[in-house]
Amino acid sequence: MGKIALAAPASLFMAGLFMTGTAFAGQQDFKLINDTGYTIKEIYVSPAKSDDWEEDVLGRDVLGDGEQTKITFSRDTDSCLWDMKAVYEDGDTAEWTGFNLCEVSVIAVHYDAKTNTTSATYE
Repeated sequence: MGKIALAAPASLFMAGLFMTGTAFAGQQDFKLINDTGYTIKEIYVSPAKSDDWEEDVLGRDVLGDGEQTKITFSRDTDSCLWDMKAVYEDGDTAEWTGFNLCEVSVIAVHYDAKTNTTSATYE
């Protein structure tokens, strides 16, 4: 695993990149679904403009394959564009960049062992 390619409808992804107004401030909570085939032990989410991952926001020990969890933010922020980093049990990582949490409420992460690609779909 490692760096990943995003697999989302182009119109949804592009709309997400350009919707950066503050009208949606505080609505960055989302449901994360692990469909990678691997256990995720840490999740980091930070504003796209930040260079610091800060703390693990998983809020539990691990997120097993097929499991889901709600990621909530305790602070009110004006940022809509966010990056996410997953750390798997074996130490491998995957990163997603520039997704719009003001427009997205569900993120499902996937891994295809045949092609060695990781992707995410959004709702």
